[in-house]
Amino acid sequence: MGSLTQLLRDGPLETDPPDSCLSPRSIMAEPDYTDDDNPELIRPQKLVNPVKSSRNHQDLHRELLLNQKRGLAPQNKPELQKVMEKRKRDQVIKQKEEEAQKKKSDLEIELLKRQQKLEQLELEKQKLQEEQENAPEFVKVKGNLRRTGQEVAQAQES
Repeated sequence: MGSLTQLLRDGPLETDPPDSCLSPRSIMAEPDYTDDDNPELIRPQKLVNPVKSSRNHQDLHRELLLNQKRGLAPQNKPELQKVMEKRKRDQVIKQKEEEAQKKKSDLEIELLKRQQKLEQLELEKQKLQEEQENAPEFVKVKGNLRRTGQEVAQAQES
């Protein structure tokens, strides 16, 4: 028990450094070019990024960092402004769609005309069928008599 109090008072044993297994040097392999054996080798240098070295980029980055620290994120727009921008985007999209519809080719226009004509003919046929079905029976019989009379007349002529 005395050795435990002595260990706590003196600290841990100094056999292994505490960070030895966590240091990046122990994980990564050392590159070959760090040896100073061959002075003819060209040492790698970090390339300069022209965007990051530009004054405008540095100013913008600094301003964004300051705004972030203050809590003034650029995406925090007022709700009204967001709604107005969304409406404007929707309106632009709608206008583009309308322009695309206006710029239909001649073939599309002809196809639409034919489709409309076919639909009108179908509607007329349906109306005639409905009128015939809803007509009283004496009208149907009269129509049948006329047809048979015309058939008989044509048969006699030929």
